[in-house]
Amino acid sequence: MAETTERPEHVMVRRALLPSLFAVALAYLAGLALSGADAGTSAAIGAAVVYLNFAAHGVSLAWASTVSITAVHAIALGGFALRLGVVVAAMFALNTLAWFSPLAFGLAVVPATMLLLVYEARLAIRGLGGTLQIPADPAAVRAADTLAARGA
Repeated sequence: MAETTERPEHVMVRRALLPSLFAVALAYLAGLALSGADAGTSAAIGAAVVYLNFAAHGVSLAWASTVSITAVHAIALGGFALRLGVVVAAMFALNTLAWFSPLAFGLAVVPATMLLLVYEARLAIRGLGGTLQIPADPAAVRAADTLAARGA
């Protein structure tokens, strides 16, 4: 039976789940304490959107790394702008609801994003980043093959 190794991107997403659930609960309680149930719900949604956004990024990077280095770059750079747009679009869409508090949503999104970035950095520093599987650049592979052929 072939050995299957779990993608490091999936590991990062999975490891962030429990702290993210804690952050969603904390955001709800903070919003509830400061401004009521509507603010609590809005803040909880904000924290959840941050995690879901991170999860989408991790899954898309895992996919891109099986395609090409160009796909990884496109997802890493272009995906950031797209995911930021999703957060803003979610806020505008939710703002059509009478109970939604964009202030509570925003006040949850910013610290949740910062905490998630710190958490991701800690996972990478602890060695998870060293296991990322980046596909080889085809031009670099051809150049290495050419050099190896000349040296033989």
